[in-house]
Amino acid sequence: MTTDGLAGVDVLRGLLYAHDRANANTAALHEMSSTLDAVVELLVAEGLVDPDALAEGRVETGRRREREFYERGMAVALQELDKSKYTFAGGAEIDCESRLALCGAACCRLPVALSKEDVEEGVLRWDLGRPYLLARDADRQCVHLDRGTHRCGVYGARPTPCRAYDCREDRRIWLDFEARVVNPAINDPAWPDAPEA
Repeated sequence: MTTDGLAGVDVLRGLLYAHDRANANTAALHEMSSTLDAVVELLVAEGLVDPDALAEGRVETGRRREREFYERGMAVALQELDKSKYTFAGGAEIDCESRLALCGAACCRLPVALSKEDVEEGVLRWDLGRPYLLARDADRQCVHLDRGTHRCGVYGARPTPCRAYDCREDRRIWLDFEARVVNPAINDPAWPDAPEA
């Protein structure tokens, strides 16, 4: 999403406000859920609720709620960072250049949540249908990835998760990082969103 003109900035500010409120509602829901859990635990302790039946019901209800939340797009992914990405120090020292022919920049297909700083800056595009995840094209690659060179087109403004990411132990990408053996699952067009077998 771009912020061309005042209208774009106003839209971003409005969306940030709406999603801040959604996150506040989620926090309130968490508090109520914790209270309900405490009541249920007391009922089980008093012998008024069968714990096995409760556990079975929780699993099924949890699956149903997860599906409902996913289908309704109710999740908002917004990084709550206490410092600017421009002051971030760290991240792995990986020779990506020599590995791109093997992995095809698979890390640029992973979902990345942006921060308020990223959104307000207006450089990084995010997915309007899944706020505030870094936008990906139909091929599931980050929209900022240059397909020819596999280089980041917004490297200087890249989000903190991209700065901090270390693929060396990520078995979704490397079966053996040192031996340069990639996980063949990265060749699945639906990766990484495809369900694991």
